[in-house]
Amino acid sequence: MFGARCLLRALRSCSSAPCPRHKPSAKLSVRDALGAQNASGERVKVQGWIRSVRSQKEVLFLHVNDGSSLESLQVVADSSFDSRELAFGSSVEVQGQLVKSLSKRQNVELKAEKIEVVGNCDAKDSGFVHIHTPVITSNDCEGAGELFQVKPSSKIKVPEENFFNVPVFLTVSGQLHLEVMSGAFTQVFTFGPTFRAENSQSRRHLAEFYMVEAEISFLESLQDLMQVMEGLFKTTTMTVLSNCPEDVELCHKFIAPGQKDRLEHMLKNNFLIISYTEAMEILKQASQNFTFTPEWGADLHTEHEKYLVKHCGDIPVFVINYPLALKPFYMRDNEDSPQHTVAAVDLLVPGVGELFGGSLREERYHFLEQRLARSGLTEAYQWYLDLRRFGSVPHGGFGMGFERYLQCILGIDNIKDVIPFPRFTHSCLL
Repeated sequence: MFGARCLLRALRSCSSAPCPRHKPSAKLSVRDALGAQNASGERVKVQGWIRSVRSQKEVLFLHVNDGSSLESLQVVADSSFDSRELAFGSSVEVQGQLVKSLSKRQNVELKAEKIEVVGNCDAKDSGFVHIHTPVITSNDCEGAGELFQVKPSSKIKVPEENFFNVPVFLTVSGQLHLEVMSGAFTQVFTFGPTFRAENSQSRRHLAEFYMVEAEISFLESLQDLMQVMEGLFKTTTMTVLSNCPEDVELCHKFIAPGQKDRLEHMLKNNFLIISYTEAMEILKQASQNFTFTPEWGADLHTEHEKYLVKHCGDIPVFVINYPLALKPFYMRDNEDSPQHTVAAVDLLVPGVGELFGGSLREERYHFLEQRLARSGLTEAYQWYLDLRRFGSVPHGGFGMGFERYLQCILGIDNIKDVIPFPRFTHSCLL
């Protein structure tokens, strides 16, 4: 899942044998290569990411995609090209002849003469450790108070004190537990159910939903964090398109016509970055009338998020550096008076709005101590403060709502339609 955390390395050639001199290869996108009408052996160069690898005794098959098309280009190479570096997710540059394919599945294929690995990516060695964070917790990670409290059934006789001696709740996030574990394993993630007692029946809220969350030690900038978030979105989406093309196509054809092109547009473009302050200026200058008037210091609502994505050309956009007063105590203070913002980031995507939320965490003891004291949380979070006393490092992380992700890639308008048993206000069937 976290193959997106591959580090770019020096260019590596998969063949040690010198290539024969040919006239320069024309660079083509995968879309243009697949659409070539006269594939008669012209030399071309294609760059992209490996979606699948199939190695036979005398021949090697790769499927390469660059985001310009939902279909991949088949690359056929001599088995001597086979290498451990030619793995799913690795970025490659392939030069060779574009020829008619013998397979009925595609019209053309690229007969490789040279393959270079631009960025090695072994998902198995990406370094993230899967942590199973608890469902029952005594923490309110988000600080919003939208919690489901857990108590024993009245049939169970329990002493007057609490079952756990403290009030406990269904988890709203595994982040704080991940922060503990990142101190031992550097890069950790979890994928599991989370619960929010929001009194909402909107098209993008559920009381129970799944989240992918990650925490990374020695992370010092939002730029590095956003790279992981963008990489996760693109790598996961390309994996889904590669492994479940018929399912995706069914949704795009009958439920969300045009979503295929919108998704291609998201995958082939770099995500944009704007500050919260810039976002507010864009919203204030908008000709659209909003239900909630945009003003600095107020939170972004769904209508604002969708407008910002439209304004940015329907390309996913990161909004960074939110006012400190809007965000939980654990986010890193930017020390930028008089605005006073924190190093927070939300990723907004077409059709949905906020998909990811993340931040750098406040690793400085005295800053965190003051934030907890102002919020009256020092006693409850003394254990969290103690993490900053013993070998604390700069770190950060994020969470991505899985059901909202499915909404985004499939074009499903209502979040209740992407989960088998939706839980929301006044509804808990089965």
